[in-house]
Amino acid sequence: MRIVQVDLTPEEYHSDDALRRKAGAHEGEQARVVRRTLDCRRRNIVYHCTVEVVKGAEGLSSISSISRLSRVSSSARAVVIVGAGPAGLFAALRCLQQGLRPVIVDRGKPVEERKYDIARLTREKVVDPDSNWCFGEGGAGTYSDGKLYTRSTKRGDVGEVLRLFVDHGADPDIMLDAHAHIGTDRLSGIIANMRRTIVEHGGEYHFGVRVEDLLVKEGRVRGVVAADGTKYEGDAVILATGHSARDIYELFHRRGWLLEAKPFALGVRVEHPQALINEIQYHGKGYSPLLPAAAYSLTTQACGHGVFSFCMCPGGVIVPAATAGGQQVVNGMSNSRRNSPYANSGIAVTVGLGDVGGADALALLRFQQAVEGRVFEAAGGCIDAPAQRLVDFLRRRPSSRLNKSGYMGATVGAPLHEVLPPFVVESLIQGFKDFDRKMRGFVTDEAMLLAVESRTSSPVRIPRDRETLQHPQLAGLYPCGEGAGYAGGIVSSALDGIRCADAVSLRR
Repeated sequence: MRIVQVDLTPEEYHSDDALRRKAGAHEGEQARVVRRTLDCRRRNIVYHCTVEVVKGAEGLSSISSISRLSRVSSSARAVVIVGAGPAGLFAALRCLQQGLRPVIVDRGKPVEERKYDIARLTREKVVDPDSNWCFGEGGAGTYSDGKLYTRSTKRGDVGEVLRLFVDHGADPDIMLDAHAHIGTDRLSGIIANMRRTIVEHGGEYHFGVRVEDLLVKEGRVRGVVAADGTKYEGDAVILATGHSARDIYELFHRRGWLLEAKPFALGVRVEHPQALINEIQYHGKGYSPLLPAAAYSLTTQACGHGVFSFCMCPGGVIVPAATAGGQQVVNGMSNSRRNSPYANSGIAVTVGLGDVGGADALALLRFQQAVEGRVFEAAGGCIDAPAQRLVDFLRRRPSSRLNKSGYMGATVGAPLHEVLPPFVVESLIQGFKDFDRKMRGFVTDEAMLLAVESRTSSPVRIPRDRETLQHPQLAGLYPCGEGAGYAGGIVSSALDGIRCADAVSLRR
């Protein structure tokens, strides 16, 4: 076998003969792409490909099947895992590999039931605080396109995470793409398959469990206490509650357990026609059946803050992501085909303690809450999305009309330049101008802003020891994933879940 690097045009990429020719495959040899990145920075669009060339088709490498798990007994060491998002699920799978028995508790519902609460939220504008776009089996990642890109490659084996997704129903092509995604429409089934694997091998699930306290015995955390008083006990607790579980931060604050303020980012969702983004990114070539819906990634510095695109969703829609009453939050998602006529992306501004005038561990959380409440009022006291055309925002004037939108709900005109914090507005205005210099046509009458994109990451960190991964004051507690401030997406959360499970297994 040999590995070669080749560049292929979209036409060549979809031709087996062209692939073999470019890879230098001889008679009797086969070629297969094992890694690809679409490069549209120049007019000649190409795929940068890593290609495997072998003698005979049987020599081609294959994706590993799911690790052979032995069913753990009911007497095995139990590990309570709070949260069934990516961090919790992959922690549970790793626990099984280590001979530990995972006991998952989640405040929400199984993914099959969760979708009805989400439909009700969109239809009736009623937010269930325990089952919504963020809370429930699979976490927020289930309804955010399923992006599988991470820079956290030194934290663990990204390939292992991707293989487990494939083993549970994801398209094997996610093993190839540098910026792979699964799609919201497929993720729910994959998450359910993971649950079945965990249960079949001795793990437990308990849904509808809102954790209200930690169970501490003999100086160690030995479980959790639910709102109804039920205790879930184990040898350790992996706390993987996600970035929106504010009641957990309040619990720590009330108890006097260590917390830290963590810088985060806040801004808006910008929405364009997907055809326009295709035209810009593909240099006027527009739509091609050989090319995916075009994406973009933008970053700049403005007014002393970082401004960047976040969770860009080609061919996607915008969803109401509030987790309680009195909030208005938006997020983006795409299905596997990315075939919506709209493209959307979060455009976020970095926020630190110096921006909010506080030093308390919850100061940034309070700021986040205040902005979401103000945007909620600007929407008329509901989860309609306050919106403003981009050109009007830059000119600091209300929009006399709004564009059509892919928001899953109603939009309402609002002067976002007056609603959002002044430093966020100034940074966004300068950032959008710079983005238009980098992507000519980005600022257009066809672009619209929806508010507020505030759940980019957690504004609080739950500290842990670098070596043991345990909380400094609470032995046996392993803060984990995005909610604890140690991850920023599906893959990095999954990797952190694996790390925490490994740390638990090492402590005998």
